[in-house]
Amino acid sequence: MHWLQDPNQSNVDNLNNVRRDSSRHFRNKKNEYLRDKFDELDTNIRNNRDLCRGVSDFKKGYQPRTNIVKDEKGDLFTDSHSILVRWRNLFALLLNENGVNDVGQAVHTAEPLVSEPSAFEVEMAIEKLKRHKSPDIYQIPAEFLKAGGRTIRSEVHKLIKSVWNKEELPEGVEGVDHCMYL
Repeated sequence: MHWLQDPNQSNVDNLNNVRRDSSRHFRNKKNEYLRDKFDELDTNIRNNRDLCRGVSDFKKGYQPRTNIVKDEKGDLFTDSHSILVRWRNLFALLLNENGVNDVGQAVHTAEPLVSEPSAFEVEMAIEKLKRHKSPDIYQIPAEFLKAGGRTIRSEVHKLIKSVWNKEELPEGVEGVDHCMYL
């Protein structure tokens, strides 16, 4: 601070030296960060999703995140402790309502009530499958499902209805993502 209060030549030189050194330091840190980012993108060259996300983040540049929350009175605050206290109080208020008298009232969930897929919907999904694509891990090509006729389609529909109603996969099925394509 004394450099600014007493602007003689030696203080001005000292201030300029400190500014130059700090600028060099931050430039080197930025270059090091960019090298690390490029190396990370280079390692993700095989993983398209991470590569595209990394390139997109790189193109956007630094995006500062602003956390501003209003309290009960409408005042704004930004410190993390006050924000956490506000969220804690808000959720305590929402989740601990004492005004619920009727035990038998309707249950509200985040999931919408969707009816099970009809045979027509399953048939349309099978028709939309593309031909000449490599089969999934169960080695069932789309051509087999399309050419299987009504019998195969009804069995696929029964399987999907079973999974839909029981909300669990039959034994021997490895993952949910394989049923999602039907």
